[in-house]
Amino acid sequence: MSGPSEPPPAGAEAPDRPIRRGRFVTFEGGEGTGKSTQIARLADRLRAGGLDVVATREPGGSPGAECVRHVLLSGGAEAFGPLAEAILFAAARADHVDTTIRPALDRGAWVLSDRFYDSARVYQGADGAVPAATLAALEDAAVGDTRPDLTVLLDLRADIGLARAAARRGAATVDRFEREAVAVHEARRLAFLKLAGAEPERFLVVDAARDAAAVAEAVWNGLCSRLGRPTAP
Repeated sequence: MSGPSEPPPAGAEAPDRPIRRGRFVTFEGGEGTGKSTQIARLADRLRAGGLDVVATREPGGSPGAECVRHVLLSGGAEAFGPLAEAILFAAARADHVDTTIRPALDRGAWVLSDRFYDSARVYQGADGAVPAATLAALEDAAVGDTRPDLTVLLDLRADIGLARAAARRGAATVDRFEREAVAVHEARRLAFLKLAGAEPERFLVVDAARDAAAVAEAVWNGLCSRLGRPTAP
């Protein structure tokens, strides 16, 4: 029987540690719920703890996907129908995952995304415009096994969210989705809540009617409860 292994000689390099996969947190909700604000606050808090953080968005988040974003939000694809829009969203998402999200997770970063595939489930699928099976196939093709560790749903009444979005937008042009009726947005809010009810282990539902600081604290506490307190490697 061999004896105990000898310690490495002084000055020898220690074996490389395996890189721990990063964490993937998505933020969902209707228009004006404060997703970008809360992502910025969480990113600052994580970076202050020494973590590598990538804050990104959908549609967009990579050069190719940003080009598709312009087409989608301008309404340029609307005339081709819901299925064509869903395919474009999926194409943008595939590029986003391949170019931005997966490489960041592989190097151990935290990725915070303003929207991901749950928005497709709601915006293209909640009213039955695109069959659920079609959306599921597009989702699988676009993301593979790159799935969120946690999804923060910022819940807010549609009329309040749209008023906030209008105040933020000012004189800028209303995008393809913001211009839809309040009833449509409220139906989407209920669809998001239905998704959260179906996957409670993944979703963290946060009341977004409170001030930004209170919402940020609820997001942080919920994240620590679900994923453990974030620490630098």
